[in-house]
Amino acid sequence: MPRDRRPPLPVVVTVLLLSLLTASLALLLRADAHGTGFLAGYAGAWAVFAAAAVALRRVPRRHVVPLVLAGAVAVTATGLVAAPRTSTDSYRYAWDGRVQASGVSPYDHPPADPALAGLRDDWLFPRAAACRRDGAALAPVGDGRCTRINRPAVHTIYPPVAEGWFLLVHALSPEGVRHKGLQAGSAVLALAVGGLLLGVLRRRGDPRRAALWAWCPAVPVEAVDNAHVDVLAVLLSVGALALVARRRHVTGGVLLGLAVAAKLLPAVLLPGALSGIRRPRAVAAVALTAAATVALAYLPYVLLSDGSVLGYLSGYAREEGYDDAGAGGRYALLRLVLPDTWAPPAALLVIAAVSAAVWWRGDPDRPWHGALSTTGTAFLLLTPGYSWYALLLVALVALDGRWEWLGVALAGAVAYLAGPVTGTAGVTVAYGAAGGVVCAMWWTRRRTRDRLRVRSGVRSQGTRKSRARSMGTDTRSVPE
Repeated sequence: MPRDRRPPLPVVVTVLLLSLLTASLALLLRADAHGTGFLAGYAGAWAVFAAAAVALRRVPRRHVVPLVLAGAVAVTATGLVAAPRTSTDSYRYAWDGRVQASGVSPYDHPPADPALAGLRDDWLFPRAAACRRDGAALAPVGDGRCTRINRPAVHTIYPPVAEGWFLLVHALSPEGVRHKGLQAGSAVLALAVGGLLLGVLRRRGDPRRAALWAWCPAVPVEAVDNAHVDVLAVLLSVGALALVARRRHVTGGVLLGLAVAAKLLPAVLLPGALSGIRRPRAVAAVALTAAATVALAYLPYVLLSDGSVLGYLSGYAREEGYDDAGAGGRYALLRLVLPDTWAPPAALLVIAAVSAAVWWRGDPDRPWHGALSTTGTAFLLLTPGYSWYALLLVALVALDGRWEWLGVALAGAVAYLAGPVTGTAGVTVAYGAAGGVVCAMWWTRRRTRDRLRVRSGVRSQGTRKSRARSMGTDTRSVPE
């Protein structure tokens, strides 16, 4: 009889769900929805993503890698169908790349500085007519012009590896490409992350988990459409953890330092990278190498800049309420049980305690397990208001498999898109619900492990008694 060459039913179901996911994301990004309207469509895409990830579990292993890769290409490509939809950060990226190409340090002048007026064009700095037409989305800079760049009166905040990426994209982009160069570059980085995850998980886990990054709606929306530089930091972070797991501490430390010099946030991965490493030499190989890499990355800009290479970093921390919990939606969960002034030190204390536990008791073969615990804990305690920060969390979930932490990434989107309407209450509810799911799954997994240990102990004890009887030994001598 001829073999039935029809694909298995789970493959068909997964392909249909991926098609629905791709179509819904493309329609969402092409539509004109904003705020809560965009959030509704985004939540729907997350629901389809969850269904596709569940369906993938039943797909035969030989079909998994091709299906994950095909889905990654399709889902990632949807981020290229429209200009940035929910963030204007990539306009600053394009400007910083242009400024560097002219031989000027991006840390020396804010975009509104007249000294750089010769670099302005009608895309980033529209003329008066466009300013009047789209005034709500643009900031005035004088001389009848406005700009798409947010916070045009402050210096750039981005670290040196990010600035190097902006310069590279500017140099490689054709004239007049506008936002598309950064989007295309980010799409390549997002696919590279998916490929790296597949490579790691084929050796160290289940390649199905790579779909938790490759098909996640946050990737086309935040990493590609909005072109956030976080995706570069994610790629470097995943590479760093993969190398550390293979005991390549020095090269892992270099990649971790480059990740920190791309987005700063990957600094929270250090305890995870040091999971279970007790030897001082190995600890130094990771930690000191990472610190030295960050310092060396900053050095050229320190030498070439007249101003501070930290830019608007301290002002950003104040603006977002990280130094004053009462100023915004930060520390939302802690503020339910603590006075506002206690929240920042309490968050630091808990993060330090979790970091110490991860370092001392973590598994050196799975540094991403501890990295997910520290990063996820930091998100729940700080309750950031920007959804793209969670791209790092999504990649760690794919590596480790604890899917419940994806709720924290979705909570960030709720805080960002609905926060202006709901205020702090919406941030609290979103992160509270995500934290509740994380705690429930932690308890469930712990109970399951305890039951398995008990059953294993009973079976082991029964085996010892059976052996004793067969040898004619008094079973009372067998320890209970």
